[in-house]
Amino acid sequence: MGNAPAVVLQNLEKRFGDFIAVNRVSLTVQGGEIFGFLGPNGAGKSTTIRMLCGILTPSGGSGTVAGFDIIRDAEEIKKNIGYMSQRFSLYEDLTVEENIDFYSGIYKIPAERKRARKEWVIDMAGLADHRRTKTAVLSGGWKQRLALGCAILHEPPILFLDEPTSGVDPISRRNFWDLIYHLSEQGVTVFVTTHYMDEAEYCDRLGFIYRGELIALGTPEELKRGSMHEEIIEVSCDRPQDAMALIESIDGVHHAALFGRGLHLVAERDGRIPAAVSTALRDNGYTGIRVESISPSLEDVFVSLIEARDRADTPQKEFSR
Repeated sequence: MGNAPAVVLQNLEKRFGDFIAVNRVSLTVQGGEIFGFLGPNGAGKSTTIRMLCGILTPSGGSGTVAGFDIIRDAEEIKKNIGYMSQRFSLYEDLTVEENIDFYSGIYKIPAERKRARKEWVIDMAGLADHRRTKTAVLSGGWKQRLALGCAILHEPPILFLDEPTSGVDPISRRNFWDLIYHLSEQGVTVFVTTHYMDEAEYCDRLGFIYRGELIALGTPEELKRGSMHEEIIEVSCDRPQDAMALIESIDGVHHAALFGRGLHLVAERDGRIPAAVSTALRDNGYTGIRVESISPSLEDVFVSLIEARDRADTPQKEFSR
């Protein structure tokens, strides 16, 4: 990773009337880093990313992107970043090549560079067989690759991706992340919002945002090791859905949720709880019982952090972006 910070935020805020959409967020993203910004819908992910891209003006706080001030230098920031929104933003009635040509003009790429950049994008995105295909008939995965290619035509040092894989099949998502890795290896900083927990594992570091507040920050491993005060217990038994209410009535068990063919429990760190769960299931006629403590997944961490915040905070009116 590069040494110079690519993004620096200090107490960044955005208000819409009385509603605080982003509440005093502070973080630093290093050059060449893949930084994942996670949170449920309405948490403030897109609002934050739009402020960083110079699209929205902050209500308070400060920050820099590529060394430029997010309040004073919004136009300079736009020249030095690539931005790909969660909504497909290319022209459906143009071909792949025509979309690339159009964005080459938007980014004012010099004439002597246009052909080389176009061929680079087509090769990077694997679109050689589709260069003359109308964009409207491309699958979601191909459209996504084209949108990424157009966002980096001008070779920006920082790339902002706002839920770029929403609605795309798992194979296309995996292929898209291969492209992100390739860009990061070339020194591009990637700031990506997502609510897919499997994608979070691909990032160098993560920030969890909830109700506009940054509630956790660290590498995936750091968050799994140090963010949870509770224990995760995996339970296998017949009729797991029926067993949830019984298990949640056990002292020390905070929450039970279906996870695959079994259950994941969030519980106090008390060595007696697994035995208590086994006994309760056996006494109530359940079979195929297996109960063991496991390492938390990022999904476990995320759910635990949100539930802890909900317990601590007065519920705030839900905000839809």
